[in-house]
Amino acid sequence: MTALPLMTAPRTHPTLHRMWRDAPGFTGLALVMALAIVPFAAAWALEDRLLQGAIVWVKPIKFFVSIAVFAATLAYLARFMPEPMRQGRRWRAFVTLVCIAAAYEVIWVSGSATFGVASHFNTGSALMGALYSAAGVFAVILTSPSLVMGIAIWRNPGTGLAPALRLSVALGLVLTFVLTLVAAGTLSSGAGHYVGTPVTGAVVPFFGWSREVGDLRVAHFWATHALQILPLAGLLAVRFAPAIAAPLVWSAGAGYALLVVALMVQALMGLPVF
Repeated sequence: MTALPLMTAPRTHPTLHRMWRDAPGFTGLALVMALAIVPFAAAWALEDRLLQGAIVWVKPIKFFVSIAVFAATLAYLARFMPEPMRQGRRWRAFVTLVCIAAAYEVIWVSGSATFGVASHFNTGSALMGALYSAAGVFAVILTSPSLVMGIAIWRNPGTGLAPALRLSVALGLVLTFVLTLVAAGTLSSGAGHYVGTPVTGAVVPFFGWSREVGDLRVAHFWATHALQILPLAGLLAVRFAPAIAAPLVWSAGAGYALLVVALMVQALMGLPVF
């Protein structure tokens, strides 16, 4: 008699399974942020309250998307960290702190949207001023794992990656932290993200970047995405120009940093990108 095959549970997608094994904190954070988009998207569809010229739910959704992409990228790149460090208690405690920082950021922005008040640059009361200052501290904590991971991967020759590709991953992570710190510091030092006074309110759809005056959020956006773009540049360099891949990666990193600085200077001059 032929034995009947045993029923087995459906297998998890291998990439997601690997991410969950290597970085459960970041993977869980990415999933929670992605799922949280759903009710806020529904609120956006059902309610048209405006705050500073935009639907109140747009900013929370942008925060959820941004943190989800950031956390998912960290979860994927965690496999290239040294195993003892990744499995260590101090690293897991640090990741927990980062998740707490992310939770504060989205609760602060979502709560402000719920009550129809501005979250950023809102120092009209002692409470809002304190919440805004705390958000700045938590934002630094939220982005800090990119620096730690970048250095760890840089020093880890056992990643299995081509040297130039490992360099691009590490450089992208480190520049994400450094450039974001500079861009966010410049942004928070003023009274708002605009440099100049918009007349018509023309903006880039969804992003909300001004098409009339300087907008410091453009540089901030590109600063936070170095950890995705520079590894892509490394992949292309290794694939199409392996003999000079490392110099190309260094050039890409320098060029990317100059781009972010140029975007900040342009915004400070009151000039829109688009």
